[in-house]
Parts: sequence; structure tokens; C-alpha cells
Amino acid sequence: MRDLVKDACCGKMDMGNDDTIFAVSSGAGMAAVAVVRLSGPLAGEALRRLTGRSLPPPRRLALRTLRSPADQAMIDQALVAWLPGPRSFTGEDMAELHVHGSRAVIDLLLEALGRMKGLRAAERGEFVRRALLSGRMDLLEVEALADLLRAETRAQHGLAMAALEGEASRLVRSWRAQLVELLALHEAAIDFIDEEDVAGQALSGVDSRLQTLLQEMRGAIDTALPAERIREGVRVALAGPPNVGKSSLLNWLAGREVAIVSDMPGTTRDVLEVLLDLDGLPVVVFDTAGLREDTADGVEAIGVERARQVLHGADVVVWMQAPDVSAMEPPHIDSPVIRVWNKADVDSFAKRSGDWLTISVKEGTGLNALLDALRKAVKQQFGAAESALFARARQRQAITRAMEELEALRLRPDLPVELAAEHVRRAVRALDALIGRVDVEDLLDHIFAEFCIGK
Repeated sequence: MRDLVKDACCGKMDMGNDDTIFAVSSGAGMAAVAVVRLSGPLAGEALRRLTGRSLPPPRRLALRTLRSPADQAMIDQALVAWLPGPRSFTGEDMAELHVHGSRAVIDLLLEALGRMKGLRAAERGEFVRRALLSGRMDLLEVEALADLLRAETRAQHGLAMAALEGEASRLVRSWRAQLVELLALHEAAIDFIDEEDVAGQALSGVDSRLQTLLQEMRGAIDTALPAERIREGVRVALAGPPNVGKSSLLNWLAGREVAIVSDMPGTTRDVLEVLLDLDGLPVVVFDTAGLREDTADGVEAIGVERARQVLHGADVVVWMQAPDVSAMEPPHIDSPVIRVWNKADVDSFAKRSGDWLTISVKEGTGLNALLDALRKAVKQQFGAAESALFARARQRQAITRAMEELEALRLRPDLPVELAAEHVRRAVRALDALIGRVDVEDLLDHIFAEFCIGK
């Protein structure tokens, strides 16, 4: 696997694995503890030079005084760990230095490391890249780690952890192993193509195995698209005519002044957004310009057009009306619509028949009922996706490509065995790309750009 990944990954952006890299792996700013990690062939030597002592026992923290090798000036007292490869995060020799988290200590330590021959500062995501190249992680696990680092809600955390623990990788490897067996059967049939009985016996039962594989892949795909929404945030649009209270509702949901609120229609000119955590599900709420056709303001007209685009791309729409604004029906959209009648404080008898919710953002009435309705709408669409194993468009597309090859094979039982084998081979390649064995060079640069320097 390591050779395959190296061939695919290292042609464009070879960072030099003979180098020993270092970086701060903890957060920025003053803290009780900061972690500096090293990876590469000189990690152990660097640790010896900083401490002036032999290496501590592997994978055990030891208290050491760190000094600059240049002048023996004391840098800090630290807990250090020696992590020899291949049993390390990157698969290489590694060291970790747990120092006091002051800016001065960190700067002195990084300066001392930077002066050592053969050491250099790490690039963004380079530790993870080395873990991939050494076979310690596959591409699905790399993407899951990136998603875990950016997770803001419980649902996002759960999706990332399931993939990071290897469940997605194990499933893909199982599919791949089954496809390799099917490919071997087709190759055997090719070898005995002149002996019809032998070739036919080799391919017996292939169709049922294909159907089972396709069913498993289809099940994964069914939850992948909703999982992508959880990863990125479920899109909720606040929409309606001007001056019905959309911006006031956004401010209430955010718990702060995000949007300018005015009695003047057309105040909101652009799309504003706020990220909410609804029972662990990430929800991005968009405040849009009031919809109307008769505006003579060119800037407002642009805002109205953007509002329509957001409206048609939303997963849930909160359509708002008010008693002091002319009624307007929402445009036709496929997403669920929550109809809200605002400003009950203006007209205490403002009621609408059917499924309208009556609220007053100003008085704070009916808002909890609106939140409950929003939770229900989001969970109905995306609650089941919390157990999905694939949450990126790239992953869904790779599985889809494999399915298309297998469907083409299953629907054409009369195909020559050589062409049938090629369909299976292409399906294997699609899964190889999914876990990072082939065709991932450009993708890696994009993925690793998501990581911080120390990861």
C-alpha cells in the first residue's frame, strides 16, 4: 500500500520525507501547556541535544530541562515523549515537547529547533500527509480527521469519529476484496475461454454477488447526501416580503445583533447567515432580502435575486408574514416550508388557518414553538444521516462510479468476458481512489490545506 500511495501522491508536491519537521500542535495564544512535535529521522537526536540526556523510555512522559544547543541557555522545564517509528502517528520517529504555553517559551524553542541542521518548520497538514504516505492512515481517515478538527456540533463530531475509527475504510476494503475475487473469476474465465463449461462454472453466482454488493453500496449512498448536509450545515432560509421581521428573528436565533433592524422596507440588501446548534445538528440560518417585484432600487433588486437563489437552495424554508404587510404566497419550492405569522403584538388577534405559527419576535411569544417546528423539520430530513459513514461529495461520487460499472455489467450478461472484467477493474479503481491508493495527487493538496500547521 505504501508504494502505491507514494506513486500517486508524491509526483507534484514532494515535501522531502528525509527532512525532520517540527511545529506547534496546540492552539495559539497563552495557555498552561503548549505541545511542539517533531517527526523524521533526526527527531531523537534533536530531543537528545535539547535535553543533554539520553532518550527517555518510548511512549512515556519524562521531565526534562530544555536548553538551547547553541549556548546552553535554559528554555523551559518540560514533559517530553519519545515515540519511535513505526509505532507513531506519522510512522516515523517522533518526539513531543510539552512546554509552558507562553509566547516567549515557544519562540525560544522553535528558534533552537530551526537552527539544527536537517530540521525545518512543517508545512500545513504535513504530519498527516506523512501518516498517509507511511500507511498509518488512508484517505478516508485523513478526511475524517479534517472533519473532526472543524466539527462544531455533536452530529458533525459523530460523523467524523465513525470514519476516523475505520468503519468506512473497513467497509470499502470489504467491497474491494469482493470485487478482486470477482475480477479473479473473470480472469479465470478468460484463461479458459475455449472451454465453455469451465468458463461458465467460474462465473456462476456472479450476478447474485453483484446484486448484494450493489445493495450495500446503495445503502451507503442513501445516507451520504444527507450526511454532506450535516458536515456543511443544514440550510434554513428566512424568507418573505419586506418588513415582516426576518432580521429580528435572525438576531433572536443568534442571541446577538447580526442584522440591522429597521421599519423601513428593503433594509436587508444582502444574505446574512448564522450557524446554530439544534440538538447537535448544525443549522445555517440565512436572512434574505424581502421579496417583491416592484423595487426601483438596483442594489435591492440584486438582494432580492440572491434571496431567491438561497430560497431554492434551502433545505428548510421559514416563510414569514405579518398583519401590517401585504400577504404574499411563497414561490414553489420542493423543501419543507414552516409558515410563520409574526407581529402578534401589532394585532393580538392575528391568526391564520392551517399550519401557520403565530409569533411575536418583539414580545418573545411563540418562538419556542417555532424552534420546535424547526427541529422537527431538520431531524425528519437529516436525523438518520448521523450514522452515515460517508459525508463528502468526493466519497459519494467514487462509490457512484463503482456502482455504475457494476450496474453496466449486471444489466449486460451477454457482454464478452473481457469487457465484463474491465467493468469490474474500473469499479476496483473507483474504490482505490476512495481510500487513496490511486489518482489523488491534486486532491491531497486540497485536503491538507484544511489542516493547521501542527497537524
